[in-house]
Amino acid sequence: MEPTEFIWMDGKFVKWKDAKIHVLTHTLHYGLGVFEGIRFYETDKGPAVFRLKDHTKRLFHGAKKAMMKVPFTEEEINKAILETIRKNKLKSGYIRPIFFYGYGKMGLDPKGAPVNCSIAVWSWGSYLGEEAVKIKTSSFTRIHPSSTYADCKFCGHYVNSILASCEVKEKGYHEALLLNAEGFVEEGPGENFYIVKYGKIITPPLGNILPGITRKSVIQIAKDEGIELEERNIKLDEVYKADEALFSGTAAEITSIAYIDDKPIGKQAPGPITTKLKDLFMDIVHGKSEKYKDWLTYVNQ
Repeated sequence: MEPTEFIWMDGKFVKWKDAKIHVLTHTLHYGLGVFEGIRFYETDKGPAVFRLKDHTKRLFHGAKKAMMKVPFTEEEINKAILETIRKNKLKSGYIRPIFFYGYGKMGLDPKGAPVNCSIAVWSWGSYLGEEAVKIKTSSFTRIHPSSTYADCKFCGHYVNSILASCEVKEKGYHEALLLNAEGFVEEGPGENFYIVKYGKIITPPLGNILPGITRKSVIQIAKDEGIELEERNIKLDEVYKADEALFSGTAAEITSIAYIDDKPIGKQAPGPITTKLKDLFMDIVHGKSEKYKDWLTYVNQ
């Protein structure tokens, strides 16, 4: 990560090196915080944020579930995100807004701890690279929705993701695939998952997965392109027999999967539908698609 110059913290800009918190910050100890990952891209009209309002809406949804009284509105956070990009003079990159319980209270109950808000931006390429990846099923199962709010990007949820990702990367794989307790495929540590069979896209249903903003976009693009898409449970044996497999996510964008558990997926990776989705998606985020212009918020307008 290459440091930028400024980070927005609780309504003020501070130097990157001065963006510090106390060691007894509540979220650091207990994990109840909420964050978003957002990208902005270079376009002919300058930098543009992809689906900014959708991301901020999900951020505030998570804050509500985390019982946080955020001292800013969604509109104020949106404006702060755009200003943070402008102040750091970046053309493209990654945005990390985070709400967390700060210093002033210990013990599990966060009541009494202040809610702090921060926004950082930096340049960041494709999370999993440009080539098709090799993944492995993790021995760790995806967190169960009866034990948490699975549709929120809580900081603590990502312990599950870290364990799964590190487990398979130590064995030489690019990323993990998580199943649920019933053995159905759920998602990657930070990505939604899909297979393609006979020209139809199949993806796990909402409920135990993160409702990804990129996932939502992929579903809409597929619908508009006349590509059949089904949301349902997927068994691992079905994955091995797929014609294509792919991940989507803010960091991963659209990533083709070549091997799962050392089994090749389809005849080639990326396959034709993955390639089509990726090409359309990259045109959209770079402002080359009039049809989806409402998905972009231009930084300098």
